[in-house]
Amino acid sequence: MQQATCAETGWAHRLGSAVLTLTGADGAPLPDTEVEVSQLRHAFTFGNIGFDLVDLANGRGTNGDAELAERWLELFNTATLPFYWGTFEPEEGAPRTGSLLATAAWFADRGVRLKGHPLMWHTVQPRWLLGRPLAEVERLQRERIRREVTAFREYVDTWDAINEVVIMPVFTAQENAISPLARHKGRIATVRLAFEEARAADPSALLLINDFDLSTAYECLIEGVLEAGVDIDAIGLQTHMHQGYRGEEQVLQVVERFSRYGLPLHFTETSLVSGDLMPPDIVDLNDYVVDSWPSTPDGEARQADELVRHYRCLVAQPSVEAITYWGITDAGAWLGAPIGLLRADGSPKPSFAALRELVKGEWWLPPTRLRTDAAGQVSVRGFAGDYELTLRGQATGFTLTAAADVEVAVSPAR
Repeated sequence: MQQATCAETGWAHRLGSAVLTLTGADGAPLPDTEVEVSQLRHAFTFGNIGFDLVDLANGRGTNGDAELAERWLELFNTATLPFYWGTFEPEEGAPRTGSLLATAAWFADRGVRLKGHPLMWHTVQPRWLLGRPLAEVERLQRERIRREVTAFREYVDTWDAINEVVIMPVFTAQENAISPLARHKGRIATVRLAFEEARAADPSALLLINDFDLSTAYECLIEGVLEAGVDIDAIGLQTHMHQGYRGEEQVLQVVERFSRYGLPLHFTETSLVSGDLMPPDIVDLNDYVVDSWPSTPDGEARQADELVRHYRCLVAQPSVEAITYWGITDAGAWLGAPIGLLRADGSPKPSFAALRELVKGEWWLPPTRLRTDAAGQVSVRGFAGDYELTLRGQATGFTLTAAADVEVAVSPAR
């Protein structure tokens, strides 16, 4: 019953229309002329992490990386790059900027949009920051945010400005210098710190607050931050589902609760298991440790079905603008879980084909031949995104938006 609710909204809010008018070199319409129209990319963010392709982008790729990249590019239009402070700058003053810049350029050259994750977090922190006075920790954190946003401004236009603030002040599982700072400043002031530094470095960037805690505590934090005048661009919602798919009803409840703030929703970290599920009594997913967590045929069939249900449900919700899946392959996957769309050997699971059938099938306009009418016009309707019209070997790009119909004049060269 709830699945029907997800589908009721449909995709109309994702579609755009255009009237293309073709004219010759003399400006006269070109009637009864065959053209080809094809889609290039979605406006909706179908994302995945780009962690696995850093070595390839830096010329250190191993056997299989090129095929992995081909699979990645076949499905996704936005890559999340790793900016964990502890691994990005393991030695003070020696950030690994060059490596990620090369990775960002590699993705950008292939038409992929880029997101950075995260600018401020209490986990994966540099050891050299421990023991510093709070004032110095804050100064270094502010400088770190400005440095990264400034250095990557050409490529990265979206950032998780701050990650998991609900737990940040009370986090004790790992010693770090950020949790004491958050306790001292308070959550709202800590959020303000991250956003004001990122905004100052790139006023045009899309900045998210992001969290796995989707309880009322996160709602209260968002309300407090907004009331304090902090300029949040989007709300990040993590959905790691190692204990099983949460179901359409719960997903819709999350969307309803967080869409009331009038901000776009980004499902920033999505994962579904294709093997045995993690026991339901595990509270912190990091506490589940096993020697081996294999993908299984039954689990792969379940993952494919649940992935389709999850994406259909979210894409049908107007407030949702992005879904980022957290891993393309099982090799090196978070917590060793079989959450990838490819097996560790690179072979595709059923979930890969199932998602491709949606993103590049049902929700995609393939190369389509059309013929202009007496006024030299053709009409195009499809999912919002970038398209091109090809006539006599010449391609002209245009964009479909869900906001309004567009008119495009096309004058091919002779």
